[in-house]
Amino acid sequence: MSPSPNRFSDLEIDAVYRAIAERRDMRHFKPDPIDPETLQKLLLAAHHAPSVGFMQPWRFIRISDKTLRHKLHQLVEEERINTAQALKQREDDFMKLKVEGILECGELMVVALMNDREKHIFGRRTLPEMDLASVACAIQNLWLAARAEGLGMGWVSLFDPEKLATLLNMPTGAKAVAILCLGHVEAFYPRPMLEEENWAKRQNLDDLIYDNSWSDKKEENKIT
Repeated sequence: MSPSPNRFSDLEIDAVYRAIAERRDMRHFKPDPIDPETLQKLLLAAHHAPSVGFMQPWRFIRISDKTLRHKLHQLVEEERINTAQALKQREDDFMKLKVEGILECGELMVVALMNDREKHIFGRRTLPEMDLASVACAIQNLWLAARAEGLGMGWVSLFDPEKLATLLNMPTGAKAVAILCLGHVEAFYPRPMLEEENWAKRQNLDDLIYDNSWSDKKEENKIT
């Protein structure tokens, strides 16, 4: 079969797959600022993400105030302790993990869902969570673009969304989804940090693929 006429060049394709393979959830940053033009390019990449019904539900709040940055760090620290206690037998292991780089990264942003989302029915009548899926696509776009630019990004989800919404004066109905640490790094982790720390390991893809129905017959599900 001949290649698609819409295909990228081999070098361009390799670059896409490399960015995907080498993307990491970073926790260690250098404090150097990000060039404003580069930051704008990253946000534009996020803004070009697909969204259900073209609703574009993402909102980006750049945290430039140092006092506010410390308040966000405190919110995360509170939830880190609560999460550790909920993990019970893994509490000590969890507390040894570095789960954020809020005070070190060059740029800090909060990504949130817009308010008044109930007005958007297209694609959400039976799957209302698709607005969240759309925001996740925007975050992934930003993540991959950052990796291509040689910048690290970490997605922090350890926070109380209501407390964060109050802290950032978010309107009723809006919801914080992620705190993003973004910036220069000394090096990217060779493997996902949680894998390196023996917290978890990547699952076998063949175990996650089914054919026509949900099946446990893994030997029949390989793509050939």
